Amino acid sequence: MVETAIEMDKAALILKLLGDQTRLTMLKILDRHACCVCEFVEIFQMSQPAISQHLRKLKDLGLVQEERKGQWIFYSINKYSGEYSFLQQVLDQLPNQDLKIIELEKNGTRISCC
Repeated sequence: MVETAIEMDKAALILKLLGDQTRLTMLKILDRHACCVCEFVEIFQMSQPAISQHLRKLKDLGLVQEERKGQWIFYSINKYSGEYSFLQQVLDQLPNQDLKIIELEKNGTRISCC
């Protein structure tokens, strides 16, 4: 598979977004798990508007995608993005975040919105 380089300005925008620990953690989680806003509210103990703002920034750059399931919108990493291979190199260097999802499941909040 031939990897193509991304434009410098696009790389700078992505790295700027990844400079925020919450967004970086969100992307690491979304690389393996689809999540809705309410799950991120629980994980990060932040308001729904704050979580939605983070997700909007990631979606605007095409790094995440959304899928509607009933009244809920689930977010996942956009593996079809032209920037995914660049992003994946960063995410591969980060610690696994599965414990955050396991904790939601243990508390019964993983499925509270589904």
